[in-house]
Amino acid sequence: MVLGGLLLAAGGLARAAQPAAPTSASIVLASTTSTEQSGLFAHLLPRFTADTGIQVKVVALGTGQALDLARRGDADVVLVHDVAAEEKFVAEGFGLKRMPVMANDFVLIGPASDPAGLRGRDVLQALAKLPGASAQSFVSRGDKSGTHAAELRLWQVINVEPVQSLAQRYRQCGCGMGPALNMAAALNAHVLADRGTWAAFTKNRGDLAVLVEGDARLYNPYGVIVVNPAKHPHIKLKEAQALADWLVSAKGQAQIASYKIAGEQLFFPNATR
Repeated sequence: MVLGGLLLAAGGLARAAQPAAPTSASIVLASTTSTEQSGLFAHLLPRFTADTGIQVKVVALGTGQALDLARRGDADVVLVHDVAAEEKFVAEGFGLKRMPVMANDFVLIGPASDPAGLRGRDVLQALAKLPGASAQSFVSRGDKSGTHAAELRLWQVINVEPVQSLAQRYRQCGCGMGPALNMAAALNAHVLADRGTWAAFTKNRGDLAVLVEGDARLYNPYGVIVVNPAKHPHIKLKEAQALADWLVSAKGQAQIASYKIAGEQLFFPNATR
């Protein structure tokens, strides 16, 4: 996989943790559409429940919406992928601590024929070509998700305001990753996607293909944060912490590494000691 060396350098070793004693409790996990739609949670959470007896209800939203849900006290724990937003959430007192869990990467998707000449390893160079490629569209998540935030940071680096520069060719769907890929396939447009959801998106790719991958700027880390009971006393702290600890334990990290689609590992564990 193109990203292997990048993730190995950025990741760390899993730390050991003992699973919590079995319980009949359930918790709400606010997370991203990428972790849900990639199939990762269907792989991970039954194993966590088997170890602990704790049931997990996933609410899959964009990262910004997931954090807002937790701010309101409607989730016990969050697993998201926007480090700046996560650190702000903790600094504001809504979360106890950000714990690194895993990482993968973003990929720039577009027409396989690549009429705009974007194919390569430099995502900034690729995006800079789009304003001048008059027939080419770009689909943006437009939903304050981690993927949306990453896309906006890339435009900012190259001093391009896509709403102005691409005008009607910049389509903001305000939707999750799967619907954004469906829209891109229908329009034969470009879109920034997380690799996990793209790998699971096998039925409606149309003419789309990965055009840009392997750029260090596309690194995509995920963190888990237990909601602070000082803000919301009803939070199930013990059970939420059990999930966070399991995800960063040697067993949880091994389960993350074992999740593959068509033999391709989609998430790389990077919990620190």
